[in-house]
Amino acid sequence: MNEILAGAKMCSWWWTNRVELRTIFAMATNSAANERTYKETQDPAANKGVADCIIPHILHLYGSSATSRDFQIYAAHASFEDPLMCARGLKQIKSAFYSLPKVFRESKILEYSIKENMVSPGKGEILIDNKQYYKFFGKDINMVSLIKLYIEDGKVVRHEDWWDRKPISNRETAKFPLVGRIAEMTRRGSMLATHVLMRFGKDPSV
Repeated sequence: MNEILAGAKMCSWWWTNRVELRTIFAMATNSAANERTYKETQDPAANKGVADCIIPHILHLYGSSATSRDFQIYAAHASFEDPLMCARGLKQIKSAFYSLPKVFRESKILEYSIKENMVSPGKGEILIDNKQYYKFFGKDINMVSLIKLYIEDGKVVRHEDWWDRKPISNRETAKFPLVGRIAEMTRRGSMLATHVLMRFGKDPSV
């Protein structure tokens, strides 16, 4: 009998206070939501994708205004390849981009669009469809390009620049494997020569 009376009192208390409990729960939920929204508003980096962090540095590299900080987007073992060079490792990538202002009076990416394909947090592929401009001995050079960045742990591990959006010639992409092999060797030779001239990727003094 006492157990029945206790159960009845508990039910009575629940029904009497259900509105108040709902109000408290709603206030707590709204408070958490407001806190989350406030944090996102005050900390824009929380909403940034990998591409948002990387693209400004890519623009500096192609704009002949690279500093040592811009190369922090790369992993130590990263590689870079375009139809002229094949760089392996961070030091060679530095030499490749530090050489731009030595060769061209002006260089920059004029316009671009981005497609980000991330398979997991910090890992995936970023495609940058772009138009590049170079001034070489007073001559204006404009070309379209597809920059492909392969990302692991939030760092670029492979950077390919497909001029005219065409795959870079190598053993696998060339019609004749021997021709592709020669193209690979030529790019490596060009990179090694540039690496020596640029003092093995030494950061310029500010």
